Amino acid sequence: MRLVIARCSVDYAGRLTAHLPSAPRLVLVKADGSVSIHADDRAYKPLNWMSPPCTVKEGPGDDGDTAAVWTVSNKAGEKLIITMEEILHDSSHELGVDPGLIKDGVEAHLQELLADRIETLGEGYSLIRREYMTAIGPVDILCRDAEGQTVAVEIKRRGEIDGVEQLTRYLELLNRDPHLAPVRGIFAAQEIKPQARVLATDRGIGCTVLDYDALRGIEDDKLRLF
Repeated sequence: MRLVIARCSVDYAGRLTAHLPSAPRLVLVKADGSVSIHADDRAYKPLNWMSPPCTVKEGPGDDGDTAAVWTVSNKAGEKLIITMEEILHDSSHELGVDPGLIKDGVEAHLQELLADRIETLGEGYSLIRREYMTAIGPVDILCRDAEGQTVAVEIKRRGEIDGVEQLTRYLELLNRDPHLAPVRGIFAAQEIKPQARVLATDRGIGCTVLDYDALRGIEDDKLRLF
């Protein structure tokens, strides 16, 4: 991971345009190829970012007031242009392979139950493996649908945007493997937030709401009128 603290301005050009005026910011370049720009007045959410895979071209400033210009571009032709007026810090660190998030008891049990009842996702589904390891962590479940296409499943108790982002990174890696590609994704959770569902749909990721009690085989004891 590379960390750069710089006084910079940022311009995004793609499906829309956006501009961040000059200010001190943190620029993160991760091993997965992502680039994100952060301010000091919010939590984890970046001001702007480019998801992997993308390329970074560093060039010198075109005048005495600019230390460097970074052009970050992706396969869709979108560009993030970071104009650095003054670089205050620049360091790189090798973090190695992350073991991944340790899921809580409910999420771990959901993964186990869904693997045992993989047909919950659809008729004809078959399990390949739980905890399928990638370079950036394990995919919860890897399976195949009735047509034989590979499907990666990310499981959460509560499905939010960061879970969709996590699954997106897994899909980018898995689709580079010719033995698995094409790989599509399913985001599965007991509750999926509307924003997460919109983002998943935009990225071609399916959403499945999991009923924990149904997976455990517990029937609703309320009387039903048929």
